[in-house]
Amino acid sequence: MEYRTLGRSGLRVSAITMGTMTFGGGAFFDKVGSSGVAEARRQVDLCLDAGVNLFDTADVYSKGLAEEILGEALGPKRVDVLIASKVRFTMGPGQNDVGLSRYHIQRAVEASLRRLRTDVIDILYLHEWDGLTPLEETLSALDSLVAQGKVRYVGASNYSAWHLMKGLAVAEARSYPRFVTQQIHYSLEAREAEYELVPIAISEGVGILVWSPLAGGLLSGKYGPDTPSARQVAGWTEPPIRDVPRLWRIVEALRRIGAERGVSAARIALAWLLGRPGVSSLVVGGRDEAQFRDSLGAVEITLTAEERGGLDAISAPPVIYPYWHQNQSAASRFGPADFRGAP
Repeated sequence: MEYRTLGRSGLRVSAITMGTMTFGGGAFFDKVGSSGVAEARRQVDLCLDAGVNLFDTADVYSKGLAEEILGEALGPKRVDVLIASKVRFTMGPGQNDVGLSRYHIQRAVEASLRRLRTDVIDILYLHEWDGLTPLEETLSALDSLVAQGKVRYVGASNYSAWHLMKGLAVAEARSYPRFVTQQIHYSLEAREAEYELVPIAISEGVGILVWSPLAGGLLSGKYGPDTPSARQVAGWTEPPIRDVPRLWRIVEALRRIGAERGVSAARIALAWLLGRPGVSSLVVGGRDEAQFRDSLGAVEITLTAEERGGLDAISAPPVIYPYWHQNQSAASRFGPADFRGAP
């Protein structure tokens, strides 16, 4: 396993993170999996044996059941690994059972700690922006939890570029805990993060964890125009696919490279992401051990310049800022002088 430093922190995380959205299969995420404790324990042990040291979950996954299953599956092994969870979405019928208020954050974290059978969450993500709660209140609540030893590091998930920068600015101005990482949607099929989120991460020292690096399994090579995935059949539309013909061109390229190397298209897609600037770790999930084994093998693959260049070209996102973003996947290296005369 390869390990990478998370942002400007001193925390070292495995290049592959085990995702647990398939645990439980209850309300809200019932279309993505239904692993019980026995299967979860096998998957966790497989990842531990491979050197994975970060396990990602959220309170909303199966309405808390995913956290419960992860806590039970880890058992005493929890002391040697890192757990990341998230807070933001609705967890009850009350008016304050949702959002990023101090009230909800504190109650949600206490509940997550009980379900996970631990006394500290290593990384707590704000699962999505809350436009109703002042950011100062949210970050102050995180500051209290860090001071109490209930949270070690904080991060943002699914934030836009301005959300992320505002959070970093408020944290610096008030001496609140700083986001050490962001969890974002990023893959060969969806490279919009390269417009602003990736450059900001590089510039500001924020680690990048990627969710759905295989586009909900569509980049695994198992599916095509005439063979929809189980999630598609069930009506699951996240992450969204903006250009379907482009998707299948990418899949065909992945299949070709995989066939030449004797590995799956999924491993090639993950290896491409692991080689992108700023990426700290990929959050991978699976319905069974075979899927996890295949994903874990991606850390052993180094793409050639020709292979990477071909995938870059076929998956290139539309250029929306032609003056300063064209051909600049790491635009953070620009300084103010580079924008003189920009339209």
